[in-house]
Amino acid sequence: MLPQILDIASLKAAYASGLPLLDLVEEVTTRMEASEDPAVFITPISADDLRAAAKALLARAPEPNSLPLWGIPFAVKDNIDVSGFPTTAACPAFAYQPERDATVVARLKAAGALVIGKTNLDQFATGLNGTRSPYGAPRSVFDSAYVSGGSSSGSAVAVASGLASFSLGTDTAGSGRVPAAFNNLVGVKPTPGLVPNVGVVPACRSVDVVTVFAATVGDATSVRKVMDGYEAQDPFSERLNQPPCPLPDFGSAFSMAPNANSSAIPRSKLCTTPPSKRAKSLGATIVPFDYAPFRQAAELLYNGPWVAERLAAVKDFISSNADDVDPTVRKIIEGAKAYSAVDAFEGLYKLGALGQKARAEWEKLDILMLPTSPTTYTVEDMQADPIVKNSHFGRYTNFANLFGYAAIAVPAGFDSKGHLPAGVTLFGPGFSDDALAPFADAMHRALGAGMGKDRHAALPEASKVASPASNWAQIVVVGAHLTGMPLNHELTGPGGRLVKACKTAGDYRLYVLPNTTPPKPGLIRDPGFSGGGLDVEVWSIPYDAFGRFVANIPSPLGIGKVTLEEGSQVSGFLCEPFAVQGAREVTDLGGWRAYIASLKT
Repeated sequence: MLPQILDIASLKAAYASGLPLLDLVEEVTTRMEASEDPAVFITPISADDLRAAAKALLARAPEPNSLPLWGIPFAVKDNIDVSGFPTTAACPAFAYQPERDATVVARLKAAGALVIGKTNLDQFATGLNGTRSPYGAPRSVFDSAYVSGGSSSGSAVAVASGLASFSLGTDTAGSGRVPAAFNNLVGVKPTPGLVPNVGVVPACRSVDVVTVFAATVGDATSVRKVMDGYEAQDPFSERLNQPPCPLPDFGSAFSMAPNANSSAIPRSKLCTTPPSKRAKSLGATIVPFDYAPFRQAAELLYNGPWVAERLAAVKDFISSNADDVDPTVRKIIEGAKAYSAVDAFEGLYKLGALGQKARAEWEKLDILMLPTSPTTYTVEDMQADPIVKNSHFGRYTNFANLFGYAAIAVPAGFDSKGHLPAGVTLFGPGFSDDALAPFADAMHRALGAGMGKDRHAALPEASKVASPASNWAQIVVVGAHLTGMPLNHELTGPGGRLVKACKTAGDYRLYVLPNTTPPKPGLIRDPGFSGGGLDVEVWSIPYDAFGRFVANIPSPLGIGKVTLEEGSQVSGFLCEPFAVQGAREVTDLGGWRAYIASLKT
């Protein structure tokens, strides 16, 4: 018997145990026909067409699980092209028949996944609530009086209700994250440019991202990796020429500063166990930060010239078919006419300035953790005040793509009555997607919120995301490689990231090596010596970069195990003892940075 939620790990296990693919097809067909929410799909696949797709897969790859997503059913937001289905963007007059699949859909099909239909959305992906569609308003799987979140409304409900194993959404302002929170799902929003947008009806072309809804972080990440990759036809696609940005192993998560909330927004009393406590239980350090630059950037997306991109995407259609557009959507898009080219450049300048302020906050951070949404509303309340209430949902989401961040939204628990779910989103720097996943997965498991409408489901061990630490090496640096020192670029160049500043154990001495350019120290361990420890930094770099780094270390320096003040041992710079004979000892200064400062004074 298949589980209520068709997570990928469980479905693969069922195939390995002998579940016939066509039995899965019949189960999905039965569930779709019995669905209690008629607004989930705009164009569902017919039972015969789904059977035909399954038979074609069996002819191409007869062995179960022989492809990465063999026999995995998925739904597609109806602003993403799928051959054989019309693309409507939730506007019947706009509908067209695509000649080919969107790049991401083609890659997923090649991996063995089966499309089960095109899902509902806020028209032209303009909204975060899911009520702006002539095809109806999908509802929260926990209470049909409440919104599902948008714009990727049907995509989230399809997974949360057990119809699909995963689904595709898009995210400009939070559309791949807010519906995840309202339906107890994971929403993976890749770094802009990581996943191609060819074959996607744009909302704001320069910041749009194709997203994944799934039951677990592991499932969603595996799907994202199938979709990843440069695509020359997408002008914003990125070709990675260096390793992705790492994060320390479970690094640090962070609480909001007092100015992060607003009394103007009624906040749901969700999450009986604060996520910050769970983060601390995983080893995170919770520190405050200034949310102001993030919030001000978020406001630019709808209250700045970026709204003109929405008009640019559909200007020809809306000029001839304005009456066919949802009134709220039309009001938002036509508001772009108030902005000039000068406004656009001034908006870019302002975003750049805010980006610099945000970078200063990231000096304190490894991972940024925020509520996915501060509140939720009933469909009735949303429709009574559609613009203001919709804007509340974007308070903690709108800045992400403007700043080029990776983000993963995870379930965070339910209110005290076990009624409505809430979520938190974890943000990392651009291209930290893989490094962010282990902590996001650990948070989901620690918060114990289940998967989709099955709030008591245990997350499968098979979908657990392993720490990326196995692909990265840590190294202790003591001198010219410290932050701000002349050779630090040898660490940052290949994507290295500072893990922490700390001290060595007390039995180390530090010497100034003669005739070195730039000046370098020699670190020697002297058992029996008792000092206060020396200031050092621990950095994380890719293993291949670590090998090149070690190969270029000049004599008399080398790499050995350095014992830190708390007793752990990490590979780091050590010096051969003969080289410090007659050299100046600077142990009493406490570290190399203090020695360099003493030269200036």
